Amino acid sequence: MTRASLDKRPADVAAMFDRTAARYDLLNDLMTGGLDRLWRREVVKALDVRAGERVLDLAAGTGTSSVPFAQVGAHTVACDFSLGMLQEGMRRNGSAGLRFVAGDALRLPFADSSFDAVTISFGIRNVSDTVQALADMRRVTKPGGRLVVCEVSRPPNPVIRTMHGLHLKVGLPLMAKVSSNPDSYHYLAESTAAWHDQAAFARLIQEAGWTSVRWRNLTFGAVALHHAVRA
Repeated sequence: MTRASLDKRPADVAAMFDRTAARYDLLNDLMTGGLDRLWRREVVKALDVRAGERVLDLAAGTGTSSVPFAQVGAHTVACDFSLGMLQEGMRRNGSAGLRFVAGDALRLPFADSSFDAVTISFGIRNVSDTVQALADMRRVTKPGGRLVVCEVSRPPNPVIRTMHGLHLKVGLPLMAKVSSNPDSYHYLAESTAAWHDQAAFARLIQEAGWTSVRWRNLTFGAVALHHAVRA
């Protein structure tokens, strides 16, 4: 099987994203109907970055999600474990004032208390140990610093939840059949279906040592923004 399995072997997942790098942003638009752009704007507002702050954007891919932080004057690091993604990001966004760094979310290559804010969008479910990754994010965040995680979730409304499930079971596999890289569609469907609901993920964030954990639903709860603070 070429598709990355749900035990999230890092080499398999990285290789899948390497193959997707050149068309990653286009695939995001197709898979979400363009809603990914709305979700990125909500992350920017939620993190409330100020000029001069140090920001870590994890699973940054090509750096598209990182650019708005640099635009307000923050010292922004776009970190990803896919070298293909980083190379594509440097080609596209190398002049945007970003620093591109290769790194594993389980062992971040940064000193303790390095950042005022840390964010990760649609990447936390790709790591093999969620709590360890969240704990290492806390380690590199300054006391009083903030975390925003944007990730797939479970719509609380049963009707919408059923429709969302049909999209995962039927819609994405149809996209996979006409795609030159079907692995990404299959992986998205499987990892989304297997991911935690809002409350369960909030408990994992608390377990990792973060405080003031709360969440806000986007798009009827198909996606959620989780906020937290390092005490």
